[in-house]
Amino acid sequence: MANRKGRRRRFGTVRQLASGRWQARYRDPLSGETKSAPQTFATKTDADVWLTTIEAEIIRGTYQAPDAGKVEFGPYADDWLKHRKLEDRSRERNEGVLRLHIKPTFGAGTLAAITTPRVRAWRTALLESGVGEPTVVKAYQLLRAILNTAVDDELIRRNPCRIKGADHYHVPERPILTVAEVYAVADAIQPRYRVLVLLAAFTTLRFGELASLRRRDLDLSRCVVMVRRAQSELQNGKLADKAPKSAAGVRPVAFPAELVPELTHHLERFAAAGQDGHLFQGPRGGLLRRSNFRDDWTTARAQAGVSGDVHFHDLRHTGNTLASSAGASTRELMTRMGHSTTRAALVYQHMTSDRDQHIAGKLGEMIRRARGEADPPPSGT
Repeated sequence: MANRKGRRRRFGTVRQLASGRWQARYRDPLSGETKSAPQTFATKTDADVWLTTIEAEIIRGTYQAPDAGKVEFGPYADDWLKHRKLEDRSRERNEGVLRLHIKPTFGAGTLAAITTPRVRAWRTALLESGVGEPTVVKAYQLLRAILNTAVDDELIRRNPCRIKGADHYHVPERPILTVAEVYAVADAIQPRYRVLVLLAAFTTLRFGELASLRRRDLDLSRCVVMVRRAQSELQNGKLADKAPKSAAGVRPVAFPAELVPELTHHLERFAAAGQDGHLFQGPRGGLLRRSNFRDDWTTARAQAGVSGDVHFHDLRHTGNTLASSAGASTRELMTRMGHSTTRAALVYQHMTSDRDQHIAGKLGEMIRRARGEADPPPSGT
């Protein structure tokens, strides 16, 4: 039982307990509740000093309740993710990273228990256990974002994710196909996917953007494909069309006129009916999925004699490189790719300009050279 030895100070109170140690108490300015120091003190002076420190933090605006960090990380992280505005695929990906790579280490502890040394040890353990560096970087970025919010919520004083270089990794250089190799793969793949390969290489569209294209998105007279959406596939197999990641993703992209005969043939034989019919379909007439295309890609790549672990997405990298060699400026490349670096106004400028047509024309010259075809006669002759 505490004795009555106590003295009211200008801020807070100090009293001696039956054990002989001293207790410091004060009124929390945030909640209005009476708070006790998280520990008792050997001397009254120590208790007074602690209260003086708390008072100074309140005056400076840096005060944080001693028990703020006692919030459990697991429920806090779940609530954080619940209130984030994310697309289904991104939410699913973050949930997986949180469940598999973050919660096993930090889920049962408090926010205050997450220190920089623990974060460093956790990251090292993930890498040593064989988790890929991109996944470890994603886990670190997610943990840092959650704890940034905890700092804003005044639950912890500073973010312990302070490891230099842990938020990025070196991306190895991906292979670049030649125009001849692109056509070799297109020649080897199932006919229904021939144009898919060619458009991927010469427009740099992503697989999800190609899979969601409709007939009405294709303008053969102007040699332009309009990207309006992208298809995403969740882990449960559900497919959904979504808006591009940024406004820059909604864009017209010019393609070489040399592809028009290929596209005309594809529309006649393989595209779904109606203006809203999908340009590309799966092998049985359903929606195109990565899973029902992957084997065809791998087989065609091998038959074409393209060596190395070349992914379908490398066609996008190939197309960007070819467009750059055709004279595209950085801004033109970014617009074709659907990347946003400044304001959304840049996105909606219609890249069906003479420069974009010039880029497509240069790509056409590469195609003709690779296939040994003569250049068309000049216009008007």
